[in-house]
Order: sequence, then structure tokens, then C-alpha cells
Amino acid sequence: MKTGRLKQGSAIVSNIILLLDALTVWQAAELATWLRFGGSSTLPLGYDSLIVATSLLAMLCSSLVYQSFRGGSWQAMYGRVVLAWVITIGLLLSWLFFSKSSEAYSRLFVGTWIASMLPLLLLQRTLVMQALRWLHRRGVNTREVLLIGKGPMSNDLAKRAREASWSGFKVTRQVSANDLARITQLASDATYDEVWINLPAHEASSIPAVLDALKHSAADIRVVPDLLTYRMINHGVTFIMGVPMLDISGSALGGINRLIKQIEDYVLASIILLMISPLMLGIAAAVKLTSPGPVIFRQKRHGWGGEEIVVYKFRSMAVHQEHDKVTQATKNDARITPLGAFLRRTSLDELPQFINVLQGRMSIVGPRPHAVQHNHYYKELIPNYMLRHKMKPGITGWAQVNGLRGETDTIDKMKWRVEYDLHYLEHWSVWLDLRIVFLTVFKGFVNKNAY
Repeated sequence: MKTGRLKQGSAIVSNIILLLDALTVWQAAELATWLRFGGSSTLPLGYDSLIVATSLLAMLCSSLVYQSFRGGSWQAMYGRVVLAWVITIGLLLSWLFFSKSSEAYSRLFVGTWIASMLPLLLLQRTLVMQALRWLHRRGVNTREVLLIGKGPMSNDLAKRAREASWSGFKVTRQVSANDLARITQLASDATYDEVWINLPAHEASSIPAVLDALKHSAADIRVVPDLLTYRMINHGVTFIMGVPMLDISGSALGGINRLIKQIEDYVLASIILLMISPLMLGIAAAVKLTSPGPVIFRQKRHGWGGEEIVVYKFRSMAVHQEHDKVTQATKNDARITPLGAFLRRTSLDELPQFINVLQGRMSIVGPRPHAVQHNHYYKELIPNYMLRHKMKPGITGWAQVNGLRGETDTIDKMKWRVEYDLHYLEHWSVWLDLRIVFLTVFKGFVNKNAY
């Protein structure tokens, strides 16, 4: 069995990556030095100490959030790099501020250093991961797996392992859960690094017997639960009162992710509002002059956790009253004013929602909020519909930049929109948010289906 060598190798890889993080921060400082001081080898007093201390700090912060990306995703790896960078920069700037030593260092140097640090760290991680994948594909530092279970689920798992050869996991044998004698024999051979027990729900009662057959194995044993029939949102394991509980449906914004998302929203919303305030004043005046009624239309929507919130929009319809039913706008809708048609088609009617973001009711990116009455209607027709409320509603979203805007005159259209919303919840990251904002600028504002 190669477990000892592999575990030692994994530790070595982890330590090398942490050391590379420190070296990358130092390299970013070298770049900043060249830009600020013209490549001078003699730095002003105190710079060397600051660079060394920050490099060691970066290595420490990386160690706090680092996880092996064997079999993991690029997004998760990059997210941890960004998080470590944010913590490092936050501590660096805090020290400069509270020690009143910021004046001792060139702002151009510090700014260039901080700005170049992140792309260099991301490039370094990319190169390391590609190198590890290259080694894994050639059988170096792989983990051999004994897969217990036969049938569609196990066959699919074995296929995934074959196709994802870069992950380093190699299913070398597959055996039925009923063949306990064979399992005991294979476990005693000590040739496997991991054992995966992958049984359908109706065979779950066999797991204790399988575990007993593996009692002499020193391999890492994992149980793959049969949860393919459930829609899982940000699943994982949570310990409550010391008891491990499997999360079927959880929020993507737990812990540090929630803070990151809030900072992202407040910073972007503040900047955008400052930039578009003249435009908003012009639209407000145009709405007031072209039709009677209020400038801002307020409508109740469901927010995070299903809580009712008030969402702002520039009024795009003639004033009318709807009591128990909210009718979606349709093509050539007589209620829409001429100016309102332009505002809706270009999404300019949504601009007041940046105020909702600063109020904490909405996010810049997230599932679009639907009218309360629509939620009551669709939640009975579309499975997992209310899972959309695991996150704050957004001004723009993954569904919108993929063309799913405007009237949903069929259930299928709403189902597709919900699917895109759930995909966003399952794969949320800062990078995905920035990608959606970028796509919104170029393809998300104007849409032929927005009436």
C-alpha cells in the first residue's frame, strides 16, 4: 500500500505551494520595486523588512485556507487564493494604518505591489495545478481506489474517475457489496489507498457488513451516499452538538463568503451609484414629465429566506391598480408608457435597485426577484422553486445574461429560469459574480423579450 508515501508526498506538495506563495509575493515586490525605483538594488530603509514580513504573512494566510485541489474545481482553488490575498492585504494595510507607518512607504510601490500580487498568485497556482495534473496522468502520486458496489451509480463513478485522470484517483478494482469474503481479502492485501462504498439507497442496510469486512484495512474509507434523486444546494457536512449532519440544502453564503459578498455589493453599488446618479436624475425627470404618477414604483417581492422586501424601479406603466393578481407585462402592453417601453427594453428601469443593494435588501448579482403572487403560483408547479431564496435577489443574474428575461408565458420558460438560478447558487463565487456583471454590461441590458 502506498498511503504513507502518498500522504507524505501530499504534505510536501502543500508545503511547496505555501513556499511558492511567499516567493510570489516577494516577486510582486520585485516588480513594484523596478517600477517605482527603476530596478535599484538598494531599497530605502524598512522596505526589505516589510517585504519579508508580508511574504511570511501571505504564507500563513494561505495555510489557513489551503485545501488540496486533488479532484477539486478551478473555481474553489482560485477562490481560496483570492481569500488568502484579501486577508493578507487587509492585515498589511491595517498594520500600516494603525502603526502610522504608511507615510514611510511609497504609495506607488505599495499600490503596484498589491495590484500585481493577485494575478501572479493566480498564475502560480495555475502552473502548479497543471504540473500536478501532468504527473497524475502519468501515474505519479496517484491514489488507487477499491470501489464497492455495482450498478449504474458505481459504474458512473468509475467512469468519472477514468475521465478525470488529472485528479490522481484511479479505480483499480470494483466489487459487489454482497461478496464480503472478496472484500475482506482485497482489504487485507493492503494495495489500496482508498475504499469507496457506493450503494443505492435500497442497499444501504449492507453498509455495516461491508464496514465490518473492511475492519483490517488501513485505507481511507469513504461512503458515497445515494443522493442523486435530490436537488442538493451547497451540500456538505455540518457538525451540530457534535453530531455530523449531511446538508441537502444550505446557503452558499455561510461564514466568510457572506462577508465577501456583502463587501462586493456595497463597494460596487456605491461606485456604480456615483457614476450613474446624473443618469438617474435625468430618467426621474423624464418619468415625471411624460406621465402622471410617482417616479419610483414600489413592489413587494420575496428576498433572502422568503422574507418580503420592497423593491424599487422607475415607473414604466401608467398608474393602475391590481389587487389579488399581478399581471406580467406582455408585448404591446397598453399599460406601458412610451418612455417606460424604452426603460424596460434597456433595463434602465432597474437602476433604483442599487439603492436596494445599499439597504441590504438585494445583491447586485443573484436570482431576479419575482412578484409575491408569482412566487405563490410557481412554487406549486416547479420543483425546488423556493430554493432561489437561499440568496439575496439580484439586479442581474445568471439566467438574465443567458437570455432568460422578460415574459414567462409558459411553465417551461420559468423552469429554465429557475434552473439557471439554482446553477448560480450551486456554483457561486466572486469570479462568477464579476463574470455576470461583465456579461450584463455587454449583453444583459437590452433584450428583445423585455416588454
